[in-house]
Amino acid sequence: LGVSIDGPVSEFDLGENLITLAQQNATQPLQTDNLASVMVTAEIPAFAKPGQRIDVNVSTIGTSDSLRGGSLVMTELYGIDGQVYAVAQGALTVTGISQSAAGTSVEIGVPTSGRIPNGAIIERLIETPFETADHFILNVRDADFTTANAITKAINELYGPGLATPLDAVSVAVIAPSDLAQKVAFMSEIENMDIDPGEPMARVVINSRTGTAVINRSVRVAAAAVSHGTISVRVSAFNDVSQPGGLSDGQTVEVTNAEIEVDEPANNMFVFESGIELQDIVDAVNQVGATPSSLIAILEALKRSGSLKAELVVL
Repeated sequence: LGVSIDGPVSEFDLGENLITLAQQNATQPLQTDNLASVMVTAEIPAFAKPGQRIDVNVSTIGTSDSLRGGSLVMTELYGIDGQVYAVAQGALTVTGISQSAAGTSVEIGVPTSGRIPNGAIIERLIETPFETADHFILNVRDADFTTANAITKAINELYGPGLATPLDAVSVAVIAPSDLAQKVAFMSEIENMDIDPGEPMARVVINSRTGTAVINRSVRVAAAAVSHGTISVRVSAFNDVSQPGGLSDGQTVEVTNAEIEVDEPANNMFVFESGIELQDIVDAVNQVGATPSSLIAILEALKRSGSLKAELVVL
């Protein structure tokens, strides 16, 4: 409620609101100019209890231009099992702005989504086997055999051999104490252990919209030569008048002429010696004013040629 006049409302939404107002004996007419259909989502953390509050994400599912200034009415949040796990309500915090007038519009950020900090109250407890489990499974956030082995060694050195067993690159099984208080203390000690994680796999993450490239460690590239260029074709049409000679029988007619321009700029050739760091390549490409798509194309070509020994992730 309370969004801009551009907010959408379907017949189903309107009917639901009318039913709700009728149940509350409302007599005032319902104004639909500032209603919007939204999707409400939230994430319940582990060990969350009824009565605790969690943040809520709200996004439009219609044609609303902005949720700025809006408030979410009481909304039940369902799990995949169809049960209600939380109830959300409150004023939205929207950072984006969208304004339009006289055929001109300005949009900053994302005005069609927002958040409600602590906007939902948990209503249902999610049962966990923590109290009754005879063992715990510790999962590494990023799969790595070295890290899983380091966790196993650290636990067994502190509590005795055989207490922890690595299952794969992600999971480590740990025998749990039988007493609940001892389980809590045991997990607290494990959480505060100093673990030397394995060296992460070389990874290059690039944002396709901004061209920002993030490299998680020093990545060296094999010898390679990269040539990248674009061809620009411009076609323009203009009207002209064909005037016949003074003594001829011709007629004056209007003709349309076309002008075609083809620009093929000199290709930028990058030659890299073996052992050069990937960051130097990214810097060199950015210095010539390459677009984000060009940078992605160059990195993908290096990856396919085998010169780039790292995982390439494009967002």
